[in-house]
Amino acid sequence: MAKKVRINKDNCIGCGLCNATVPSVFEWDDDGKMKAVVNVVPAGEEDAVDGAAADCPTAAIEVE
Repeated sequence: MAKKVRINKDNCIGCGLCNATVPSVFEWDDDGKMKAVVNVVPAGEEDAVDGAAADCPTAAIEVE
């Protein structure tokens, strides 16, 4: 089953770690915080997205 990903903007501090880890999934939004550019994690990127979520200092990345 495909994983879904989103950024909780209330928790995001815009550190950029997720973008540096998985630029195909995360990018800067106009508000200086991150956004997920896809709703479903692309095949082959699951481990990287899980790692970004685990490493996020504010737990702003939500993976289901």
